Amino acid sequence: MKGKLHSEDGAVVCERCTVARNPLTRMRGLLGRRGLAAGEGLLLQPAGSIHTFFMRFPIDAVFLDADQRVLKVAAGVPPWRAAAAKRSRAVLELAAGEAARVGLVAGDVLRLEVN
Repeated sequence: MKGKLHSEDGAVVCERCTVARNPLTRMRGLLGRRGLAAGEGLLLQPAGSIHTFFMRFPIDAVFLDADQRVLKVAAGVPPWRAAAAKRSRAVLELAAGEAARVGLVAGDVLRLEVN
């Protein structure tokens, strides 16, 4: 499934968001990709943690609770690392620097608009 992620004020957070809801697509994640473009992301649901093992590029990991509220932004997670957040139910993976560029901070609430 694909869509756009918006903040509560209507600002676009992720223009081209792919949603990974089944175990196979969550497991594959961004493996094999050479990078993410600005405005592109992967929303992993359900997910409480991520890893960047075997990845070729750093990412921003945005951890969301059950209400899609941002719990934590792990900026610039390099390859071969892991990140997690308590109470996380989903993780948005963005290109490194994107979370800061769009102004994502803990407490923001995101909404998915399915294409």
